[in-house]
Amino acid sequence: MPSSAIDYARQNQSRFLEELKALLRIPSVSTDPAHKGDVRKAAEVLAAELKRIGLENVRLIETGTPEKPGHPLVYADWLHASGKPTVLCYGHYDVQPPDPLDEWLSPPFEPTERDGNIYARGAVDDKGQMYMHVKAIESLLASNSKLPLNVRVILEGEEEVGGEGIATFVASKPPELQADFALVSDTEMFAPGLPTLCVGLRGMIYTEIEVRGAKTDLHSGMYGGAAPNPFVALAQIIARLKDEKGHILIPGLYDRIIPPSREELTAWESLPFDEEHYRQTEVGSKSLVGEEGYSVLERTWARPTLDVHGMPGGFIGAGAKTVIPAKALAKVSIRLVPDMNPTDTFALYQSFVQHLTPPGVDVDVRLIHSGEPCLIPVDNPYIQAATSALKEIWGKDTVFIRSGGSIPIVGDFARHLNLPSVMMGFGLPDDNLHAPNEKFLISNFHQGIESIVRFLETVGEPAEN
Repeated sequence: MPSSAIDYARQNQSRFLEELKALLRIPSVSTDPAHKGDVRKAAEVLAAELKRIGLENVRLIETGTPEKPGHPLVYADWLHASGKPTVLCYGHYDVQPPDPLDEWLSPPFEPTERDGNIYARGAVDDKGQMYMHVKAIESLLASNSKLPLNVRVILEGEEEVGGEGIATFVASKPPELQADFALVSDTEMFAPGLPTLCVGLRGMIYTEIEVRGAKTDLHSGMYGGAAPNPFVALAQIIARLKDEKGHILIPGLYDRIIPPSREELTAWESLPFDEEHYRQTEVGSKSLVGEEGYSVLERTWARPTLDVHGMPGGFIGAGAKTVIPAKALAKVSIRLVPDMNPTDTFALYQSFVQHLTPPGVDVDVRLIHSGEPCLIPVDNPYIQAATSALKEIWGKDTVFIRSGGSIPIVGDFARHLNLPSVMMGFGLPDDNLHAPNEKFLISNFHQGIESIVRFLETVGEPAEN
């Protein structure tokens, strides 16, 4: 250490960053049909780059159906390391919408350097982190003319809209995804300079509740007091889904939960976590909320939660319009923890919402998308190799954390392909994922590349007798 591949990565830092900026300029917003061409352009740019650096069998894999086409997957491989393990490198090239635009200090699709960070939509989620894989593989191939292990790459363009295309592809168990483990860089470090491996993710069900009352919008003066109001009914339903202490009231919801072990809780207690700093700097609220008797880390990593994300409908324009809307809609999600099952959880939730429905209205509860929770054993050889590589690069012992977020593909890899995932992320808690002024610490981008180089080298090293 340093290896020749790390030397190469250090010598090419400026070029790597400029290439990332070019990728970030492509507004690959997967949820917006107006950007469908941009999403494909990002896929094509990545495919060309994977081919340029020396990977083989590079191609786009179409998703969806002729009636409803999806965004393409990007596939590549290099399979000439006989007798060595195979890693499946996963990332996503689609991004969240940049709204609200007026809160960005610089244009979201014009990457800007400030204070050692690069600011742009997708900088850390996930273009910057996904591109670390590409540049680590380039560094290894350029310096050694070969890789220390077999590599497959699969990149998707629908992660921000549920990942339906790749989920279907993974479920078919294609030969393109045969591997020994997956490498996912779509998580964060617990604190600056602290090497971190995420070993647990919450799952999710994302739903819509639609309440319908009268056959058409009605004048509230003429019909108020007699006609049911779907928004009031919806508010009554939502208010009864959990109590004021954050406890979800859906019967049976907590029956299948694997709580964190005493050892894991002890490890979390030793992390450099300042609750007041978290409240002021990251959350920015007057106080924190949640279930009594659980720490902030337990509530965000190891407990199910229920949140309302939006309630579109009715009159929202300027001025007044005294209307009782014919229908109302709410978007609601539940985060799941091991060993909660999305299908079973949705059934419990759907039944309870129907039970709570007041007279005079009809309700539909729709599942938009879902993902499995996961918990990765820390004693597998790939996690051990990752901790060794991270210590070499960062000079500190690795900490193990969970994430409150969801990466459905990790559960898909485990369920369909029996692949453990190494979630080696280099974002930071204040990187503004999904928010204005998203950023990525440039030094983390470069050290992330070096960490992945050493990780792949370590996995590919001959076993000791």
